[in-house]
Amino acid sequence: MYLADRSAPADAKTTTDGSPVRGPAVASAVLALGSVSLITDVSSEMVTAVLPLYLVAGLGLSPLGFGALDGLYNGVSALVQLTGGHLADRIRNHKLIAGIGYGLSAACKPLLLLAHSLGPVGIVLALERTGKGLRTAPRDALISLSTPPELQGRAFGVHRAMDTTGALLGPLAAFFILSMTVDGYDAVFGVSACIAVLGVVVLLLFVPSGTEPGPARPKPTAPPGPVPEAGSPKPDAVNLRDALGLLRLPRLRALAGCAALLGLTTVSDAFLYLLLQDRTGVGERWFPLLPLGTAAVFLLLAVPAGALADRIGRRTVFLTGHALLLAGYGLLLWAPALPALPFLVLALHGMFYAATDGVLPAAVAAIVPAKLRATGIALVGTGQALSRFGCSLAFGAAWTLLGSGPALAAAAAGLCCCAAVAGFVLRPTAPDGATGRTPHPRRPRGTR
Repeated sequence: MYLADRSAPADAKTTTDGSPVRGPAVASAVLALGSVSLITDVSSEMVTAVLPLYLVAGLGLSPLGFGALDGLYNGVSALVQLTGGHLADRIRNHKLIAGIGYGLSAACKPLLLLAHSLGPVGIVLALERTGKGLRTAPRDALISLSTPPELQGRAFGVHRAMDTTGALLGPLAAFFILSMTVDGYDAVFGVSACIAVLGVVVLLLFVPSGTEPGPARPKPTAPPGPVPEAGSPKPDAVNLRDALGLLRLPRLRALAGCAALLGLTTVSDAFLYLLLQDRTGVGERWFPLLPLGTAAVFLLLAVPAGALADRIGRRTVFLTGHALLLAGYGLLLWAPALPALPFLVLALHGMFYAATDGVLPAAVAAIVPAKLRATGIALVGTGQALSRFGCSLAFGAAWTLLGSGPALAAAAAGLCCCAAVAGFVLRPTAPDGATGRTPHPRRPRGTR
C-alpha cells in the first residue's frame, strides 16, 4: 500500500548515483494556501478556544447537549466535504470552491454576535462548518496537485505547520481579549469576523487558480468512467460515476475504513480540554490557553513528521500518532494530578495531530488519480469526520450517564482495539498484485 511504501516512484528523475533529483521543497501554491489557513485559523481558533466554556458555563449546556452540538459541528462539515470535493473535480476549479467555503465561514462569524441561545448558536455553527466542509478537500487537492509524489508528506506538513501557527495565535488573542474587555465573548466573536475576511482577501489575491502537476508517477488503477482521447487538450468532465468508481480501489477502501474506524474512538478536542479542566481544575480565565499546548507541539513537529512519513512509511507514522493519543488518554485516567499533567497531555495531543493530520491526505493522494484528487480526499475525510461525529454523541451521553472517567476508559479501550485492526489491515506485507500496483524490483536500501 502507498501508506506503507518507502520506495521512490519508479520513473522519478535520478542523479548519476541513483538518488532522486529534488526540486523546490515546497511549491508557492502550498505557501500561499498555508498563509490563508494561518489567517483563517486565527479567526476560527479564537472562537473554538472559548466555545466549550461559553456553551457549558455561559449557556448552561450539559455534557450530553454539548456532545450533540459538538457532533453537529463536525458532522455538518463531514457531509458537505464530499460535495465540495466532487464539485471541485467536476468543474475543475478547486480555488473557486475553496473560496466559497472560506467566504461562507467568514460570513458566519458576525452572526455569533446575535446568537445568545442554543438554537441560533447551533444554526450559525452548522453554517460555519458548511464552509469548512466545502473548502477542505479542494484546498488539500491544490496542495497535492502542486507537489511531487515523493514530497507529499513534507508539503502537507508545511501547510499544517502554517495552519497550526494560526491555531496557536487564535487562543492567545482570545485570552487577551477576554482579559481586557467587559463583554469578552462578543469582543472575541467580533474580532474573529474581521480576521476571517482578511483570509478570504489573501486567498483571492495570492492563491493561483491552477497548479503545475508534479512529476509523473505510475498511475494507480483508475475507476471506470470516460477516458480522454490521446492528444485532447482537456480531459472529460468528472461525473458521479467516476466519483463512485473510487470505491472500487481496494487501497482507498482500506484506508477510508481504517480512518473511519479510528475516528469512532477519537475524543474531540473540546471534550479533551473539558476533561483536562475537570481533572486539574484549570480556571475559566486560563481555559482558552489549553489549545495552545496542542498547537505548539503540532507546529514544531508537523513538518518533521511529514518528512519522516515520506521516508519510513505513512502507515508507521499514522499508527504511531494514535498510540500517542492513547497514551494521553491513559495519563488523564490514571496519572496523579501533578502540575506537569496538563503539559504532558497536551504534548501527546499535539504529537497525535502532527503524525496524522497531514499524513492521511498524503496517503490518499498517492492512491487517487489526479482528476479525482479532491473527491478522494473528501471521501476519506468524510468517513473520518462522520465517525468523530458519532464519537462526540456517544462520549457526551456516556459522560452524562456514567461520568467522565468511565467514558474516557471506554474510548481508550476502543482506540486500542481499533488501532490493532488498522495496523493489520494496512500492513505492508500484502503482495503487489493484491494492492493493484505493477510489480517492480526493489533496490537494496543502501542504494537510495
